[in-house]
Amino acid sequence: MRVVIAEDSVLLREGLARLMELGGMEVIDTVGDAEALLRSVERDCPDLVVADVRMPPDQSDEGVRAALLLRRSHPDLAILMLSQYVEERYAVELLTGETRGIGYLLKDRVARVDEFLDTLKRVVEGGTALDPEVVSQLLVRRQSSELDTLTPREWEVLTHMAEGHSNGEIGRLLFLSDGAVSKHISSIFTKLGLPPNDTHNRRVLAILKYLRENGKD
Repeated sequence: MRVVIAEDSVLLREGLARLMELGGMEVIDTVGDAEALLRSVERDCPDLVVADVRMPPDQSDEGVRAALLLRRSHPDLAILMLSQYVEERYAVELLTGETRGIGYLLKDRVARVDEFLDTLKRVVEGGTALDPEVVSQLLVRRQSSELDTLTPREWEVLTHMAEGHSNGEIGRLLFLSDGAVSKHISSIFTKLGLPPNDTHNRRVLAILKYLRENGKD
């Protein structure tokens, strides 16, 4: 796994590089701003980019802008965004469109090394990973919609789906059998109006509906 890290804090940047190398990944470049990130990806063709949401020169949304450009120009590139705080609109924006290989985590999550490394691998393998704190805030802000038809247990299952967990992981977290998890997910799809369709990933569509309807200002 070849990785480019984009983070303006030298300490965090070097710490991330060390963690990834210990996890068996090859860090091929580390940069401190969005323009350097774009150049690095064009030059080195990494498998994964790990980038801060806010980067120089304005410390606003340069990292997200760069990520969106990269998603268009390099659709197979996996991207994990890191943020100091929960910024819901960025999570929604990143997950609008192609959702394979995208993640959004709070920087505090890096301290949980095994969990962080597992998230990186999940994203590179084409998964979607969303920080539990982002999910929690979206839950609090939820508005009346089809989502209100979900039972409390279905909400828990959908929350873990949005965090990027597999059915087996959801079962372990909620102490449910694989069959029970599948039944809840099937019910969620039905209530959200997502019938079987070979051309769409209903799991991702359910997560997107969750994000879009709970991330509005």
